[in-house]
Amino acid sequence: MIDKILQLSLDEIKNGYAYDADRKSYSCLVCGREFEAGEVFSYDGRFFEASRAVELHVSREHGSMLEVLTSLDKKYTGITENQKELLSMMYNGLSDNEIARKTGTAPATIRHQRFVFREKARQAKLYLAIFETVEKSVSGKKAKNIGNELINIHGGAKMIDDRYVITKSEEDKILSSLFESLEPLRLKVFSSKEKKKVVILRKIASQFERGRKYTEKEVNSILSDIYDDYATIRRYLIEYGFMDRTKDCSEYWLK
Repeated sequence: MIDKILQLSLDEIKNGYAYDADRKSYSCLVCGREFEAGEVFSYDGRFFEASRAVELHVSREHGSMLEVLTSLDKKYTGITENQKELLSMMYNGLSDNEIARKTGTAPATIRHQRFVFREKARQAKLYLAIFETVEKSVSGKKAKNIGNELINIHGGAKMIDDRYVITKSEEDKILSSLFESLEPLRLKVFSSKEKKKVVILRKIASQFERGRKYTEKEVNSILSDIYDDYATIRRYLIEYGFMDRTKDCSEYWLK
């Protein structure tokens, strides 16, 4: 979910849904359900067009987007558990005195935290404006420097460090040296080098459909066509956060 969210506008993220002009449909950011424009959808015996139906779906099926967004890993939000609790109470309309009583702190402490939140938001807004200005300039030069562009870090990455600092040209070089074929995908050797592991697993993960649940047998079937030691690949896809599974290993899916 995080990969999709980070590609959207602030309004789309806050609303919990986005409109796809090519598909002419609205999609829920949480579960991926689509509401095609032009269709009508029933809620409690009443009928709504797609734009209103997706709003109702998000609020009724997933609750507050604050809860959804603050449930994301701290590495994406930068918000601590204590801050989550404070933001939730503020969102629900509790006064500074009420929050202070619940948290065992002074009202002045809560007022200060409100100030800190507001200042962080102001800084974030300016940072975003600055960064988007740079990105706009860079996008016009990408054709010349595409080899130096960094590949995206997948949303399920558990420990982000130097292993993920990989350029597009590095990725291409690793793929060409370690895979016998890219179509159909066939791996020659599973490298012990961390950067190479990331590139290999990223490529193999692309063979699975996002939003689909797979049995272990289906996963093994797909992976065995790519590499003989499919159990090792399956284990590393889980370990590196490309895939997740149920405790009994009955279902697997892309993260």
